[in-house]
Amino acid sequence: MTDAAEPPRTNFIRQIIEADLASGKHDRIATRFPPEPNGYLHIGHAKSIVLNFGLAQSFGGTCNLRFDDTNPLKENMEFVESIKEDVRWLGFDWEDRLYFASDYFERLYGFAVELIEKGLAYVCELNAEEMRAYRGTLTEPGKDSPYRDRSVEENLDLFKRMRAGEFPDGSRTLRARIDMASPNINLRDPVLYRIKHGVVHHQTGSAWCLYPTYDYTHPISDALEGITHSLCTLEFEDHRPLYDWCVANVSVPSKPRQIEFSRLNLEYTVMSKRRLTDLVGEGHVQGWDDPRMPTIAGLRRRGYTPASIREFCERIGVTKSDNLVEMALLESAIREDLDAKAPRRMAVLRPLKVVLTNVSENQQMEASNHPKDAAMGTRSIPFGREIYIDRTDFEEQPPKGFKRLIPGGEVRLRNAYVIRCDEVVKDDTGEIVELRASADLDTLGKNPEGRKVKGVIHWVSAEHAVSAEIRLYDRLFGVATPGAGGADYREAINPDALRVLTGCMLEPALRGAETGERFQFEREGYFVVDPDSTPEHPVFNLTVGLRDTWGKSRS
Repeated sequence: MTDAAEPPRTNFIRQIIEADLASGKHDRIATRFPPEPNGYLHIGHAKSIVLNFGLAQSFGGTCNLRFDDTNPLKENMEFVESIKEDVRWLGFDWEDRLYFASDYFERLYGFAVELIEKGLAYVCELNAEEMRAYRGTLTEPGKDSPYRDRSVEENLDLFKRMRAGEFPDGSRTLRARIDMASPNINLRDPVLYRIKHGVVHHQTGSAWCLYPTYDYTHPISDALEGITHSLCTLEFEDHRPLYDWCVANVSVPSKPRQIEFSRLNLEYTVMSKRRLTDLVGEGHVQGWDDPRMPTIAGLRRRGYTPASIREFCERIGVTKSDNLVEMALLESAIREDLDAKAPRRMAVLRPLKVVLTNVSENQQMEASNHPKDAAMGTRSIPFGREIYIDRTDFEEQPPKGFKRLIPGGEVRLRNAYVIRCDEVVKDDTGEIVELRASADLDTLGKNPEGRKVKGVIHWVSAEHAVSAEIRLYDRLFGVATPGAGGADYREAINPDALRVLTGCMLEPALRGAETGERFQFEREGYFVVDPDSTPEHPVFNLTVGLRDTWGKSRS
């Protein structure tokens, strides 16, 4: 999806692939994006999607979408479908290469039999607690299981009976027979299969009560699909020897190479799928697609574009070093994209009525849909005797430097006249409920004579305004690294991450805007129509403000 006019940004993985193709090690490349369908994808997964599909596109190769569905207790079709939607929305196509690890369950079972026959796997009866005790520590070697030296015949018989459902959950596992003294704990006879009764798998139903582990399934699935470069994040670096052991010791048709890169750590978010699941399950957010969430579905609902996310992923690059990426970088990518694409509209979020005492008839004002793109054309905006301005654009006792409307002062209405505030109307409590003003009718499209008017504010016609709900979304957490130092990450949830404004007044051109349409509300920010929106009750979400107020608040 990279602009063809720009050379692709290089990184160490791209250099490895270039060298492999140049040396003749491969004449084509094949990558894969292999999510586990146990939650919605987040912005960190977007980095992997852009990397895997992007490299395949750059080198004329292929990228598979494969669901590593080895744990049916946490997986379901809702997650499968959401992942497919997210990958498509980001602009990538797996064509006819959609796979499930469960497609290979029979073959994986056969490879396990092959390992047993080679003396490289055995059935173990240690329970989980005993297995941990036998495993050893980072400084002490593990101990051999008392079942490690069973005969091939006995292991084959027991494994067959495990598949037949003869044994209860947790009573037996199939373990690789590698090295209990290995300094890499992942090689200390890891579990390859475990028993799970009563589970209905979203692809295989009740056909199996014996399920392979991720560490066993993943490398063999890569090999069966002819993957050349298996790209994963750094937490799998210690698992690479096990990955290589699996593909080296069974009769798979290819030997993929695992390459690790740093995962995305983004300020003001959590990237743990467990924590995201808890945020949803505990009601801290309103679902996986809540616009405060760092999920791709949440970002989409918030108004982010596929192009902005792809560009963000390209900008942060691919390295071996863990780092914390500034949220401002993601927000900058969407601002730049929407600045070029989003039509302009006027919306008054905190309405204050202004009566223009010398205006008697409705008029139509002409306004540009985009000041930098004449091709977007113009629109007519109704203007009349009563208008709304934003309450923050008037101050009875203005602070120094205030350049908007004040008693006796003037300000220009965007795309309309200069007006002067002549009277402030208050209710019995002293609250301002209305302003009386006069318009300089000689200032349409030109400056007033003999004086300068510095301020420009937006407005909407009271008679023609569309009432709407506006949801002002902010960062979900109030600190850059929630949960740092062992703290409960929930304690850092930002109580102002969502503010809902009702009775907001929009110009009539926004009437009937459809779900997903994006606009710049002048002087406010970029907004998108939420799926909750209806013609009778429009709802818009704030995507991002016009500038980085967080950066200013910390400077």
